[in-house]
Amino acid sequence: MGGAVAKQNLPKALVPEKKLEAKIVEAMKQRESKGTSIKSFNSIILKFPKIDMSLRKCKATFQQFDEDANGVIDRQELKNCFRELKINFTEEEVSDLFEACDISDEMGMKFSEFIVLLCLVYLLKQDPTGLHVKSRMGLPELESTFETLVDAFVFLDKNHDGHVSRREMVEAINETTSGGRSSGRIAMRRFEEMDWDKNGMVNFKEFLFAFTRWIGIDNDDEEDDNVAENN
Repeated sequence: MGGAVAKQNLPKALVPEKKLEAKIVEAMKQRESKGTSIKSFNSIILKFPKIDMSLRKCKATFQQFDEDANGVIDRQELKNCFRELKINFTEEEVSDLFEACDISDEMGMKFSEFIVLLCLVYLLKQDPTGLHVKSRMGLPELESTFETLVDAFVFLDKNHDGHVSRREMVEAINETTSGGRSSGRIAMRRFEEMDWDKNGMVNFKEFLFAFTRWIGIDNDDEEDDNVAENN
């Protein structure tokens, strides 16, 4: 009963995001049933340079759909982007994704937010019966990188419930190191960087935003903001 009351008290703006999060968690659970090829947290770190390079190549795609060249993609531009990439989502789904990823509340997504949105789209478009399909969204090279990010989350989510807990983060770090206070501090620091809403659980969207910071993608956004201000 408490859960029903809590849901009724949710602000209207949060209801679509909760609905979207439920879809993301379910999609992640389906993906987690297939396991992961990643064996350690260190192996994730070693992939940082390659992932960084791949995601930065997406800047041209971002600029292509930033039709007014103002440094952000607004709702209409996102709809045009989905149409061009043949991503068949309903208007409600596109709107929910936009609201979930526009964390700066600027009515437009910066590059790092656009990357997160595309990776969420990649996860949500997974089809167990369509594994033979080469591309889910018209960006095959980028999709390979997104699969690596999904794989990394699957490695961290030891109990496969669609979230990463503090305990699971510590376990993942300890599998790589000899344990002890140092590894515990590293695990806690990484977890705090991911757990934006401080609820003790990290969802895939939070993980992605943290990852863009770890590899420096969000620094590009700051540089773009500075250029815009100087102009």
